[in-house]
Amino acid sequence: MTDGLRISLQLYEDKFHEQLLAFQLPPEQAEFTALPAESLSEALRAPDKLAVVIAEAELAAGFFILHTGGRIAEFYSNYSEAVLVRAFLVDSACQGRGIAKAAMALLPAFVCNHLPQVREIVLTVNERNLAALALYLHSGFCDHGLRRTGGKGPQRILQYALNNGA
Repeated sequence: MTDGLRISLQLYEDKFHEQLLAFQLPPEQAEFTALPAESLSEALRAPDKLAVVIAEAELAAGFFILHTGGRIAEFYSNYSEAVLVRAFLVDSACQGRGIAKAAMALLPAFVCNHLPQVREIVLTVNERNLAALALYLHSGFCDHGLRRTGGKGPQRILQYALNNGA
């Protein structure tokens, strides 16, 4: 719980399925991320991915995927102790209330709890996605100058070092 919101991060459960499939984003955000309708089924099938629901009370307000293993090497070469955050979003109906900020505050402890081998959280953000970039930098992610070119243009690779007993 953060700032009076009842926000939690929860591993995907079927009770969230219909809510996640109904998520929508305005066009200026949709170009930068995949909706759960596009990414959830593959995330549930892949052994190296965890589907995570951002819940407000017991309702799905947001979603993202935690991706580990060699398949993230195209995004981040030092992947052996890293997790890549993918498809992070808050449903348009829930935006503007601090839910994304609260979720990002909960993320390090969630990763340490569910993926204790991970020492670093990594994500990519399109350089044109200024709102997301500001959120991630404000949440403690660092920009060490790593870049990649994605399908929608240049992306920054941001890093968050975990202090989980290593």
